[in-house]
Amino acid sequence: MVKDGIFYALGMVVVAAFLWWLNVPWFSVIPLLLAGFFLWFFRDPERAIPTGAGLIISPADGKVTDVSPTQLNGVACTRISIFLNVFDVHVNRTPIAGVIKDIVYQRGKFGNAMDEVSAAANEQNIVTVQGEGMTVVFKQIAGLIARRIVFNYKVGDTLARGQRVGLIKFGSRTDVIFPSPAEMRIKVGDRVKGGSSVLARVSGATGTQPVVRQNQGAMR
Repeated sequence: MVKDGIFYALGMVVVAAFLWWLNVPWFSVIPLLLAGFFLWFFRDPERAIPTGAGLIISPADGKVTDVSPTQLNGVACTRISIFLNVFDVHVNRTPIAGVIKDIVYQRGKFGNAMDEVSAAANEQNIVTVQGEGMTVVFKQIAGLIARRIVFNYKVGDTLARGQRVGLIKFGSRTDVIFPSPAEMRIKVGDRVKGGSSVLARVSGATGTQPVVRQNQGAMR
């Protein structure tokens, strides 16, 4: 479990205790239910990470809302968008193994993450990872409810495929941009799981896994 869930839950328990002390025990049920929700929402299940050359792994749980061609520094790429609702696991994972080459935090709006404009206009964290013979960008994009994006690593850190890297609190969206051509393993409307669902396989990429310098344990 992500530690944030414990902090939120404890806060609700304190509120419930205060309402009980005020002799309004029925009202204390609401914060207790919220405490249970926070413990459930910030769950962090273990996942079996797929192995194989050129695999792009889903960075988040959610529903695939878009698969479209795009460009990255003039190179033909594919973009996959994944929408997370409040019932999805919100821990994010890296889609490939590699070294973090760039991190850009972009302030912006908190529009509906389902809208196409949110990919550029919403507050987001843009991470570039280079490894396995390719460069992949993934974005943590805030939504209507999300107000905090967490990313726990820095430029120069080495990541393993499917490693936990952060989270977006409450409803949100993640985008993954990777080189073309690629063999797609999903389609719009599919539900995916972070760290275990294969989104695509990039032709010509290697399966080399770098040595990881960072802890791959549960989210702190």
